[in-house]
Amino acid sequence: MARPPVLTPQADDFPRWYQDVLTKAELADNGPVRGTMVIRPYGYGIWERMQSEVDRRIKAAGAENAYFPLFIPQSYLTREAEHVEGFSPELAVVTHAGGKELEEPVVVRPTSETVIGEFMAKWVQSHRDLPLLLNQWANVVRWELRTRVFLRTSEFLWQEGHTAHATEADAAAYALRILHDVYRDFMVNVLALPVLIGRKTRQERFAGATNTLACEAMMGDGKALQMGTSHELGQNFAKAFDITYQDAEGTQQTAWTTSWGVSTRMMGGLIMGHGDDAGLRIPPKVASVQVVVLAIRDDPAVLAAVARISEALEDRGVRVKVDDRTDTSFGRRSTDWELKGVPVRVEVGPRDLENGEVTLVRRDTAEKQQARVVDLPVAVPSLLDLVQGSLLAEATRRRDERTVDVTTVDEAREAAQTGFARIPWATLGEAGEAELANHAVTVRCLQTPAGEVPATEDQPDVMAVVARAY
Repeated sequence: MARPPVLTPQADDFPRWYQDVLTKAELADNGPVRGTMVIRPYGYGIWERMQSEVDRRIKAAGAENAYFPLFIPQSYLTREAEHVEGFSPELAVVTHAGGKELEEPVVVRPTSETVIGEFMAKWVQSHRDLPLLLNQWANVVRWELRTRVFLRTSEFLWQEGHTAHATEADAAAYALRILHDVYRDFMVNVLALPVLIGRKTRQERFAGATNTLACEAMMGDGKALQMGTSHELGQNFAKAFDITYQDAEGTQQTAWTTSWGVSTRMMGGLIMGHGDDAGLRIPPKVASVQVVVLAIRDDPAVLAAVARISEALEDRGVRVKVDDRTDTSFGRRSTDWELKGVPVRVEVGPRDLENGEVTLVRRDTAEKQQARVVDLPVAVPSLLDLVQGSLLAEATRRRDERTVDVTTVDEAREAAQTGFARIPWATLGEAGEAELANHAVTVRCLQTPAGEVPATEDQPDVMAVVARAY
């Protein structure tokens, strides 16, 4: 009798498949309060890799890490009208603490533009204090009605960058730099997800922003996922919080600010962007475990070889996990590591060892090959590079094959049922955008024909990328 599949097949029920992966790959569980999540050690290990790679790129862009309070006076949010209006349905507000009613309610941080703006106003006095480039890693709370672990939760983890600049041009250039050099570079070269970049429409902008830039990825079911955003805030927050400076001529000027962030939503993108019916497929650069070395049998020679191979690979900088749990069947263990998406398995058995060999198994293609033990310190890192490139190439092919150029709103709506549609923004316009929204199709971003960020949405050649989205 055939063994039932470990996971719901993607083609049968993609959301159910996603939930199966979360649970059976031991990534996360639902928390005790509606909309919250518990990230399990295996899932958190992947997040730590993401955090490390993004943080390195943020620091290379000149920003420094800081930390700001979780609780924000409610009055701070009311200073920027569009901002508070945009967030008011999602706010968690504390009215009592220490057994007493608070004189002023405090908001649990939904984002930190307001509290950081308050301190920027204190720290910026002269043009010499600019640019001020800050970032924080934190949790935020947005009281979502419909939640799904990693994709949309009431509490999630993220980084949020906040900067102040002397000129509008400097602020715009920095927001674009974050999009290009931090977010797109990380998502393409580490997550192996070929994200599209572009401007958001006026309807889709961040509350209080003058311009929002975004990275959009196609998931395995053809839907879009917004993976990260970078916002030009103009002088809206600077005026609200009096972020001013004295220029070189001694004249008082108002600063220009930006904010930008990526979150644990990227975990959802990783799962849905690369996963298959056997479970996760994790790109080696972000995998907390790049290689698992499995002992096939409880044999002294096998166990000794497993230890030597693990040590040799670790010496080459490979992140290795040893699986010598021979009291559990080899088939069960292989399936579990396949489900967890470890990029390469090294299977060590007594027969192969007699010939000085082991079996290498690629998670991305399931291909097996024999390799000499003495060659592993070179062969395994090379194979990891192949897996990384293969996952990016596969995701790129899927995106390109499921992206259609169209000329009418009806064609755009139809194409968005299975993937992305590109339509001239001059043809679609805000009226067409509103019509598509009635069918749960949104404009993900506006691009130039070459796939870059347009200077304005009014350029005659601007293309709108539309899709159904998470």
